[in-house]
Amino acid sequence: MTTSRRKFIKISALGLGGVAATTTALNLFGASSYLDELVRKNVAETFKRTATYCEVCFWKCAAWAYTNEKGEIKKIIGNDDDSHCYGRLCPRGTGGVGMYNDEDRLKTPLIRKTVNGEETFVEATWDEALDLIASKFKTIKETHGAESIALLKHGSPGKHLEHLLNAIGSDTIGEPAYAQCRGPRETGFKLTFGTWVGSPEPTDIRDTKCLVLIGSHIGENMHNSQVQEMSDAIDNGATIITVDPRFSTAASKSQHWLPIKPGTDIALMLAWMNVLIEENLYDKEYIEKYAIGFDELKDHVSTFTPEWAYSITTIKPEEIRRTARAMAYASPATIIHPGRHVVWYGDDTQRARAMAILNALLGSWGRRGGFYFKESLKLPSFPHPEYPKPKWTWKEVSAKYPLAEMGVTNEIIRASIPGENSEYPVKAWLVAGTNLTKAIPNKKLLEQAIESLDFMVVIDTMPMDVTGYADVVLPECTYLERYDEIRSATNREPSIAIRIPAVAPKYDSKPAWWIAKQIGERMGVGDQFAYDDYKEVLEYQLKELGTSFEELEQIGVKNYPRKSGPLYLNENELYSFTTSSGKIELYSQELKDLGFDPMPIFTKHPEPEQGYYRLNYGRAPMHTFSRTANNPNLNDLMDENNLWVNPKVARIIGLKTGQEVWLKNQDEVLSSFPIKVRITERTGFDAVYMVHGFGHQNKKLSRANGRGINDTELISKVAIDPIMGGTGMRGNFVTILTENPHKTI
Repeated sequence: MTTSRRKFIKISALGLGGVAATTTALNLFGASSYLDELVRKNVAETFKRTATYCEVCFWKCAAWAYTNEKGEIKKIIGNDDDSHCYGRLCPRGTGGVGMYNDEDRLKTPLIRKTVNGEETFVEATWDEALDLIASKFKTIKETHGAESIALLKHGSPGKHLEHLLNAIGSDTIGEPAYAQCRGPRETGFKLTFGTWVGSPEPTDIRDTKCLVLIGSHIGENMHNSQVQEMSDAIDNGATIITVDPRFSTAASKSQHWLPIKPGTDIALMLAWMNVLIEENLYDKEYIEKYAIGFDELKDHVSTFTPEWAYSITTIKPEEIRRTARAMAYASPATIIHPGRHVVWYGDDTQRARAMAILNALLGSWGRRGGFYFKESLKLPSFPHPEYPKPKWTWKEVSAKYPLAEMGVTNEIIRASIPGENSEYPVKAWLVAGTNLTKAIPNKKLLEQAIESLDFMVVIDTMPMDVTGYADVVLPECTYLERYDEIRSATNREPSIAIRIPAVAPKYDSKPAWWIAKQIGERMGVGDQFAYDDYKEVLEYQLKELGTSFEELEQIGVKNYPRKSGPLYLNENELYSFTTSSGKIELYSQELKDLGFDPMPIFTKHPEPEQGYYRLNYGRAPMHTFSRTANNPNLNDLMDENNLWVNPKVARIIGLKTGQEVWLKNQDEVLSSFPIKVRITERTGFDAVYMVHGFGHQNKKLSRANGRGINDTELISKVAIDPIMGGTGMRGNFVTILTENPHKTI
């Protein structure tokens, strides 16, 4: 048996060195305006406020951080002028102060060393850690080329480190948010309408008359403005249709809940298309004016009747017809929501295509109550020398997926294993803001890649599991303690938001912009970072945008008038879509030319064997992935996940609510920890369900360690989307063990 060169180290036996704020949780579809106003009044009268935008999730709501006379952050409140939150933060946002107060935070740089024959981390100064990183990166650059240094990132820190990598000559960059989350929908909608969906999604929910959610858990995955707009839509009498094998929170607010058999969503959507076309319910004028390929689509779906779909989906034909008609009667103010985490079964781009085609048939793209035309401001780039041109980039690494438009993380991981991609070898990783062990499926492949690396650096605020694999760990300060790039996101109207440190960084933590600059200077590219403080970059950009740092410091968010044109289609003018044909493409010649189906087809996916259940997972409104499980504020709201089990299954196995069980998947992979059972009719008898982001293995995470199960650990079977490389993760099956499989005699 060989000894691993890179032992996983639990950051616990080291000297890694609070006032808990109250959280006013945004109730499922709204918040207490009375309590919000009371808190605002009291806080505003006694505390200093600082403009920021939230980093607890990707929605990045603009907010005000309030500090007392001792310099302690006491409260975070939404910015009234922000279209991301309309002045209200969700539980995650209000609990964001817990990130700052968490005493388990990383406090000082750490370097992996061997002491008395054992690998461990030792505390280091910033100069020691940065000098080591620069030295290792220089050696790799000289030996293999800068391209062999890869960045795997998420969130605001990633932008600063992306600039660093580009500066040294590498564009080997990947982000799990693409191949492990929303990439397939971007490709599917771009193939159809010529544009990505983007974030936030340009869904006109506040004016919709019919909202269709297919595995999209609005209200559990707390997309702030969408939750609030959905609440308004419900109050206004909108029809909600939820397609989900689980009775989700959104399903409980729906007129129609379709408990579909997992893996059959495309069959349902093809049947909906059949009804819309055969009953002449589609928007004929819209299709004739803006789309091509209708005749091919009509012929394609002619046999996909509701009766055909019933045998596949278990949804009765009359319910398929009833819901298709409800969509049509509300059109064009109907939204087939594109979803967010859409990497399911490996045919996910085609499923997104089906959603896009349905929206086209209903005439909703570019129409009030459907999808609006988004707009954002392009930020001026702070002056810097031209980047050196890499010999190869993420595009070459991900070349087997012809329509990938960002680095495919799993391909960068694979290129890190000798012999897997010898033409484009990856030798070092810089990991920032992403806990790869909770984000990347196929842990065996991930660990094999990490074992093969020459060097690995992790930058994080917390000792997440991924830090245990690093050669150097750098403690990043939280978003409340740093400047970051200006937030300029797509929305109905352009707006910008600023992030200003409310307090100085705790312990010996540093902002990512400073880390990137320090490494850059040590690697001889200091001219790419021609500023002493990132505030200088913000001042320059804001001046170029016709405003000033001082103004944004006072208002936090600045809204601009639209310049790109109207919010919706002008029905009296021709409109050219950004597809190759200039039309909405119901039939994709591009897919056909690449050897793929030009229109979606249903493919049967594997089903669980007897005694096994499909592993389904989702979100909770108080947590974001795995990053908040240890947050003292948010952990109080939910400290572990539960395993949802149907009563029929519970009777067969003999389970009781609250009982601890372990899981084993189809590849004999065992869960590291137990999980408590929740017996409920809200999940079917062929699947179990848990919230993602738990089951941490680092003892330094005092609240999260060992609590619940990490679903990603059990996802060893991955169905790759051949079009863009997305990692389909819902084809894993588990059996329930009532005895601890880790016990030894």
